[in-house]
This record gives sequence, C-alpha cells and structure tokens, in this order.
Amino acid sequence: MKESIFHRLYDEYHQDVFQFLIYLVKNRSVAEDLSQEVYIRVLRAYDKFEGKSSEKTWLFSIAKNVAIDYFRKNNVRERHTFDAFEWESEQLVSPVHTPEQFVEMSEDMRQLLEALELCTGDQKMVIVMRYFQDLSIGETAEVLGWTESKVKTTQHRAIKALRGILEQNGKEVNS
Repeated sequence: MKESIFHRLYDEYHQDVFQFLIYLVKNRSVAEDLSQEVYIRVLRAYDKFEGKSSEKTWLFSIAKNVAIDYFRKNNVRERHTFDAFEWESEQLVSPVHTPEQFVEMSEDMRQLLEALELCTGDQKMVIVMRYFQDLSIGETAEVLGWTESKVKTTQHRAIKALRGILEQNGKEVNS
C-alpha cells in the first residue's frame, strides 16, 4: 500500500519538485540528489501525513526543508564553523550560475533569474513557489508554515527588490 502511494506521489509531483529544487540550487545533479532525499523523507514520514494540507503542499514543504538543509550544510562547510544559516536574510547563491535551461532562456528570463539570486532566501522561495511553480498564496503559506499575510508581504518586497535590481541594471520592468 505504502509503495503504491509513494509511486503515485512520485509520478504526479516529481517534475514539479525537481524544477522547484533546480531553481533553488541551480545544479541538475544536486537537484536530483535533493529530489531523492525528498522522496526518502516522504517514504519515512507518509504514515505521519495527516491530510491537513494537500499532498502537493506537503511535498513542497519537505522539498523546502531539504533545500534549507543543503544550504545550511554548505554554509557551515564554507565557514568551517557552526553558525546558523539565516534563512530570512541570507542570499541563496548557488555554485552554478544558472538553471539547466539557462542557455535556451530569453534574455528577460535570464536577467530575472540573475536578479533573483540577489534576493533573500525567503523572497526567492516565495517567487519560485508563486511564479515558477504556480502555487497559490494559501499553498505557499502552508508550505512555508507562514500566514498568508507574510507570504503577501514577502512577495511584495521580493517584487520591489527585483524591480529595483532590474532597473538598476538598465532593464525596465512592467507591473
């Protein structure tokens, strides 16, 4: 039974989870590894899934935590000391410059993704969930464990930051 649920979740959401992770880490092989970690955690924790949220938001919540763990681990390794990763204020800059399809992207999308790297982790997470993964404000709030108001505020600040970065780089931004 558990195995069939796992396969259904994997078949239905794997591509979305993988894309979400690749936008965050900008490295296909790392995103693949993190995707596997997501599904290992799903397999271990499905018995505890209470259905208070949709399976999709539950999966994205796990993927978010896996990504946070990845960035924390890399941050600690780089510093060689144990300082807590400041998720709300630190920028999530991955070692590879762009996602897998960067070469094929339009110039506008390329500039947007580069600008997104300059946003805080919270801002980047909200933009990726809302605009790249098409999650609603409610779903994004569930995944992040926030209020809808905090999602809206963070989204507003992220858009303002992106607009400022793009305008500073000479690119006009439409509302």
